[in-house]
Amino acid sequence: MNGALLSLFAPLLGGLMVFLVRPRHGGWALLASALSLYGAILALQQAMAEGPSLLALGGWPEPLAIRFRLTPLVGLLLVFTAALHLLVGLYAARRPRAAGKPDFWGLSCLLHAALAALWLSVDLFNLYVTLELLSLCAVALVSLAGPRAYRPALDYLLLSLGGSLLYLLGVALCYGAYGVLDVPTLAAQAEASVTLRVALLLMSVGLMLKAALWPLHLWLPPAHAGAPTAVSALLSALVVKGPIYILWLLWTELAPAELGHEVGPLFALAGVLALISGGWSALRAPRLKTLVAYSTVAQLGYALLGLGLLLRWQEPRLEAALWLFVLAHGLAKVSIFLAAGELQDTLGSRRVHALRGASQTLPVAMFTFVVAGGSLIGLPPSGGFLAKWLLLQPVFEAPERWPWALGILLGTLATAAYVFRVVALGFDRARSNRTCIAPDRLAQWLALLPALLVWSLALVSKPLLVWLTGVSS
Repeated sequence: MNGALLSLFAPLLGGLMVFLVRPRHGGWALLASALSLYGAILALQQAMAEGPSLLALGGWPEPLAIRFRLTPLVGLLLVFTAALHLLVGLYAARRPRAAGKPDFWGLSCLLHAALAALWLSVDLFNLYVTLELLSLCAVALVSLAGPRAYRPALDYLLLSLGGSLLYLLGVALCYGAYGVLDVPTLAAQAEASVTLRVALLLMSVGLMLKAALWPLHLWLPPAHAGAPTAVSALLSALVVKGPIYILWLLWTELAPAELGHEVGPLFALAGVLALISGGWSALRAPRLKTLVAYSTVAQLGYALLGLGLLLRWQEPRLEAALWLFVLAHGLAKVSIFLAAGELQDTLGSRRVHALRGASQTLPVAMFTFVVAGGSLIGLPPSGGFLAKWLLLQPVFEAPERWPWALGILLGTLATAAYVFRVVALGFDRARSNRTCIAPDRLAQWLALLPALLVWSLALVSKPLLVWLTGVSS
């Protein structure tokens, strides 16, 4: 657990140091992210060598103890979180405008620490605390864009508080019925009672609201599009994944299998509708970052679809597909948002039509959008393709499952449409763009790096499957 604790406390202490020292640059935050990444790698190695481990905070015995749990999946998520924070931090250090204000560095460290604590937590109330810390940091980061972001940040805050209230009501029902909140202990006692059904319904709706899962997604496009570029990348790649993790934990570990079997098709249907609705909204969006934000709504539909089919069919491959979608989407979205920020700032316009001929002025940024967009579409051998392939395998094993393949196909076509909308404009040679500021090649290459990483997931697909579910083929 030492590596996991280092991964948690390094950004926490780094954030406190930033607020106390008030440095002009993000050196403390970058150092904290690097230390956290080192600790996360150690934690992943420990989880693979020794298996899952538990740590009771404060040494309290059960059932009073609040416990941290380290598994291979948690270790991988810790590495993923620290690596993306480091990449985004390096970009923000190169492009201070992308951070909004200097407070970005301290808030991003606290956001990092909240996510690390969320991945490690296995207590329903502790998960609530980490969710609140995560949401408050995210709202504060959105507001760094200035007055134009205050309304989206306020909407985000109010809806997030509503989601928290629903989740907390579900936690209270569980505690009243069973007297414990530790998830493994509670799972051993849980029965498919009316109380548990209501508690799971309340918690699920609250988490779907916080994760902006369809149809509770209306706060996300204004907040993500209005935030500073580096903040948008963190929100889309990482923040919305925290509630998804808790939703997965509730329905795969806490809920009895029969309840998961009943609710699975509803989650899956919501995922398909998210793919279609979000893709259509992205295709019609007039502004570039709004297009990318609606793309997040659509792509999260794959995670919801994977969770729903996992609950319905209990296929280990679907669990691997779910988390591969999370990893691939996070890497691709960091690249796309950073590339969109480069295009928007350099060309001096937020609108999609301003991209005409952008490949002549910002070739690396446009190439980044193409590479990351290819993973979102699911082109081989990207991480998006691997996840989609694992999702489709059990779908094609029985004729009655084939309609779900139609939903995946429609989602793929919608993704291809809005990605090619940007690409077609960017590579149109009819007009060369005039730039408002000089292009920064190094910043563009930093934006490209996560997109290259998502395409390299094919090289480590076998160990990834082992880390996620133990499935090696």
